[in-house]
Amino acid sequence: MSWFSIARPAALAAGLALLSAAAAPASPEQRFGAIVDLLSDGKTSDALHSLQSLTASDPNFVLGRQLYDELQTRLADAKNDTDGAQLKLLARDARLRLASAQAIPKVGTMPNSVLQLANSFKHLIVVDLPRARLYVFGNHDGKLELLHHYYAAMGKNGWGKQVAGDNRTPVGLYHVTGWIPGKQLPAFYGAGAFPINYPNLWDQFKRRTGYGIWLHGMPTDTETRAPLSSEGCVTLANTDLMALKPYIDPGQTPVLLSDALSWETPTQMKQDREAFMGRLERWRHAWSSLDTQAYLDFYAPDFTTEGMNRAAFVRHKQRVNALKTSISVKLDDISLFRYPGSDGDVLLAEFSQHYRSSNFSQDSHKQQFWKRQADGSWKIFREENR
Repeated sequence: MSWFSIARPAALAAGLALLSAAAAPASPEQRFGAIVDLLSDGKTSDALHSLQSLTASDPNFVLGRQLYDELQTRLADAKNDTDGAQLKLLARDARLRLASAQAIPKVGTMPNSVLQLANSFKHLIVVDLPRARLYVFGNHDGKLELLHHYYAAMGKNGWGKQVAGDNRTPVGLYHVTGWIPGKQLPAFYGAGAFPINYPNLWDQFKRRTGYGIWLHGMPTDTETRAPLSSEGCVTLANTDLMALKPYIDPGQTPVLLSDALSWETPTQMKQDREAFMGRLERWRHAWSSLDTQAYLDFYAPDFTTEGMNRAAFVRHKQRVNALKTSISVKLDDISLFRYPGSDGDVLLAEFSQHYRSSNFSQDSHKQQFWKRQADGSWKIFREENR
């Protein structure tokens, strides 16, 4: 048998496979993306006709129905949109909605910002701001399991809050501080609100201002909100907000608001986690050993804490440690994060600290920010007991 007689069926099969793939109908998401491109290019009539076709063939595709309804409304007000600015915003919002719908991570991956989550946190909330998606994770002995995910809207001007009134959503690691039922709030907040502790220690260090950043619902007569629509809060459909309640422990649950979320396997994150734990252990050991100089070497030149700069902190610790004959420091309930918005140059450790010395004892919860230095080393530049 010749090579040609063997290769011909294989080549024919490959060709048929290519033809079949080319003829395969586009998915609703692919069609939606093409429609958004038409809208971005100013081809409004083509976009409207394509949306009519999409909603007719896939009536359960929510994104298509939402965009169709919104586009019709915007076109009815076209006389007030002479430069097409509102339609461009609609295209931008539609693209964000599509990104949100597609932002489903692979099974077994974790948010890259979470190197380790303490067992005391039963759940974790993560918001991928660029993709307008909120994720709920369960924590089982430090292993994160994705339980639910929801579309979530944010500030009118996106993320990266700096000052009060900038209509941006903060980027960082926060904790839910409470629950406010909807009946105690204006109708604008819908079913209720989970306030978070913005501005946190990092925000205060950065001199960021503002207040009242919440996870909250929306008016009962509103099915959904545009991705960029709040004054800085994260907003969800009321049914989705209420679905969060079983997973949020006020005063505890971490909320990570990320501007550059990626997903990694625990194996990929292992090296960074172990390196961070090693630094933390060496810091603890130096303190427990009453090696004051080695302990102070862990603090960066620009370190500040509770009203003291590094020079004042050094004098304070030298004076205090000189009066002690023994120190024991034990850490548990440790969480480790790559801090969002820092390009990987800031790490956060949160832990319970059990301090015992010859003349003083204290149990506290500590937040400790570590910053990568110019020479590549890591130093503590902010810490606080709470």
